Amino acid sequence: MLGTGKSFRTNREADLIKHGISIASVSGEAQMRAGAVRLSCTIASTGRGIRKTYTLNGEPVRYARFLGSAKVVTFTPWDLQLVTGAPSLRRSMLNVALSQDQPIYYSHLIRYQKVLAQKAALLRGTIEPDAELLRVYNETLIQDGAALVAARAQFVESLNEPAHNAYHKWAGGMERLALSYEPNVPFEVRTQDAIESALRLRFTAVAQAEAQRKACIAGPHRDDVGFLLDGRSLAAFGSQGQHRMAVLALKVAEYIVMHERSAEAPLLFLDDVLSELDHRRAAAFLSGIGAYEQAFMTATSVPNDIPAAAQYRVANATLEQIA
Repeated sequence: MLGTGKSFRTNREADLIKHGISIASVSGEAQMRAGAVRLSCTIASTGRGIRKTYTLNGEPVRYARFLGSAKVVTFTPWDLQLVTGAPSLRRSMLNVALSQDQPIYYSHLIRYQKVLAQKAALLRGTIEPDAELLRVYNETLIQDGAALVAARAQFVESLNEPAHNAYHKWAGGMERLALSYEPNVPFEVRTQDAIESALRLRFTAVAQAEAQRKACIAGPHRDDVGFLLDGRSLAAFGSQGQHRMAVLALKVAEYIVMHERSAEAPLLFLDDVLSELDHRRAAAFLSGIGAYEQAFMTATSVPNDIPAAAQYRVANATLEQIA
């Protein structure tokens, strides 16, 4: 919550407030290279709905300013859906990572999503869409969409090598993990102008189809990321263990890239990370934990070969230190 301003478990913010209570608040302090950072997030249930407020070092700030103040990378068992689930899950992964990493990305994303919703509403109307308004919407989508595509393509490319290296180390075999960015609108070179030109041509080509189907059928909101193992679809041919190792490798790569770009190590949260890993792979994974500046890992039992770390147990809603 303090890293992204949102829960990784639910999109319903009302679910984050204890039943029978009207307000929930969380705050914390992190020691960064530039100094201490104090963050807080409050969610209040009012007669007019849910209201969220954020503070940074005691000062109220907008969400865009709050986001990325303390970078986080999170793994939960649900993230296994990144391999086999809908493309929207993989786009969301890119959006969360890049919004923390690049504030300008979040600005482009919010504007793109807002205008996309406006264009969709115009297409769904009962009368013929206003051609000039549609042109204005498309031009905004092209400009912001090109920025999103360029950032996504560069980010996925930067994830490839560290993801492969992590997977290769843990799997102990010769299999090669690769990530492929799959834009809905292909482009020849990764420049703003080239991507804008590709989007403009595509929007022109699908204009009649969009009018007939009353939907936005082309653009970065339909992008995807592919997982390949030795050149084959991991979703189609991989085992459950390979899926887990690939997602863990992706998360480690995300951590490494965000660390390199900002010179500030993210917090790494690993929930139930060792489930379904055999002893060899679990040991190989644990051996690398010490390389991360600060990682928090949950498990139903404490592994014997975990590196030196503070260990805690949760029992009867109480947290107690055990090592």
